[in-house]
Amino acid sequence: MKHFTLIGCPLGHSMSPWIHERLFRLAGEEASYDLTEIRPEDLDASIDKLRELRGFNVTIPYKTAILPHLSGVDELAERYQSVNTVAVNADGKLLGSNTDCAGFLHSVGEIPTGTRALLIGCGGVGRMMATECYLHGADLTVTERDLPRAQALAEELQERFPAGKSPYGKTGSIRILEAPPAEDFDLLMNATPVGMYPKTQGCPVTDDVIARSSRVFDVIYNPTETQLIRRAKALGKEAIGGSAMLVWQAAVAQSFWNHTQFDPKDIWNLVSEMQNEVDRLFPTEEAQA
Repeated sequence: MKHFTLIGCPLGHSMSPWIHERLFRLAGEEASYDLTEIRPEDLDASIDKLRELRGFNVTIPYKTAILPHLSGVDELAERYQSVNTVAVNADGKLLGSNTDCAGFLHSVGEIPTGTRALLIGCGGVGRMMATECYLHGADLTVTERDLPRAQALAEELQERFPAGKSPYGKTGSIRILEAPPAEDFDLLMNATPVGMYPKTQGCPVTDDVIARSSRVFDVIYNPTETQLIRRAKALGKEAIGGSAMLVWQAAVAQSFWNHTQFDPKDIWNLVSEMQNEVDRLFPTEEAQA
């Protein structure tokens, strides 16, 4: 039987085993998936044990720290210098990929050139979201409490991908602000933990900002409907939470490991199943009322 795991520290409660076990069943794979919490000081010593697996996922704080241990990375991992999926080949060599990007793009759909996008936060996964919007030619506005970090990202993108040098065609624009401006946006994205379980009452922007946005995406998957998503739907906006991104990145990870191809309908059905499971495991005050 093939064995896979998720490494990170701390892991706490993760939905990854639940998701991957169902994906294995969909694919007809005889495989298992578990969690492996590794302390930072033990990462180097754990690599040989990880080589015994068929593959593993990587989460905080190892998405960058794993890079020196890899024999190679694909284009997306190279682009972000961040790895969340590792395949182990027959020689025990570790090959890295980043499937967070695919999960994000499956969730938000198309980002046409000229899309007016507003991103709240650019740390961690927000960095990838900012990069993809910029490379798709979006007119991107980023609001971030850590302004030097946001400005550094903007300068890096402009240096690495000068005008017209995007893999997708035309590069976009990026500006850094402390707070959302009073203008309309095609896409509003939250990449901060504001509103995440157990502090579910928080919302990263005001209703006025939501009202001026056509589509809304929240990277948070617990709760399945954050305050941001709830308020967006109440205002008649197209809104999607982070469950879709989590399931899709897992499906793409399995494609990287096993060359599996999934029916998109099955993946979207699994997104709904996962949302029901998260709601069952972590009932919010609204659900209990």
